[in-house]
Amino acid sequence: MPLIVRQFACLSDNYGFLARDEASGLTACVDTPDAGAILGELATLGWSLDMILNTHWHPDHAGGNAELKAATGATVIGPAEVERLSPLDRKVVHGDVVELGETRLQVIDAGGHTLQHIAYFDPADRIAFVGDTLFALGCGRLFEGTPEQMWASLSRLAALPEDTTVYCAHEYTASNARFALSVDDDPALKARAEAVFAARARGEPTVPTTIAAEKAANPFLRAPALAGRLNLHGVADHEAFAAMRAAKDAFKG
Repeated sequence: MPLIVRQFACLSDNYGFLARDEASGLTACVDTPDAGAILGELATLGWSLDMILNTHWHPDHAGGNAELKAATGATVIGPAEVERLSPLDRKVVHGDVVELGETRLQVIDAGGHTLQHIAYFDPADRIAFVGDTLFALGCGRLFEGTPEQMWASLSRLAALPEDTTVYCAHEYTASNARFALSVDDDPALKARAEAVFAARARGEPTVPTTIAAEKAANPFLRAPALAGRLNLHGVADHEAFAAMRAAKDAFKG
């Protein structure tokens, strides 16, 4: 039976996610940007919370752990770095599996935004929760990791099945699209950007995305192919990515 995902807005631009294993009725929240919003969504749905799955330690991803743990008794799972904010019941690393009823979530090393950032992948339903590593038409800033680490993480995610549904943690797509258009004139990107701008004008989310969509238009996944537009030639893939990330960090559009 499938994994049901409920997405809802939190804070200024975060998304919250509730993932419910339909077979067992067990429910997890992926990250805890806003404990009040998550509790409200649970109440609306009539669901209980059994598990908290953190992707990384930043307060807009793990800041609600303590309140939700106190309110629900949920088991808190995540990378060791989360203990900079609050205790974990289970620490996980790349290659581990988290079982939510009949759903088996694979833990994937997605470090770079933070050193121990992870993603959760449900291979049966082709669903990935990627935190702040991969965004629709973008990727996370490198607050702690190196370009080599982040490129390796993005490459692992890009290797997932192309029909994988990707739940990114922020609504950054419009600004990402503006940057993408500054470095790539591919017609497919232009069409996607127009769709993104129209969706945001209607107040609609642009998350989730898919691996296929990101491989086709995301300038960070396409960095090696776009290196020439950054006046780079004969560089390693991670160096092309580093230049793309630096260009985005400096972008004012």
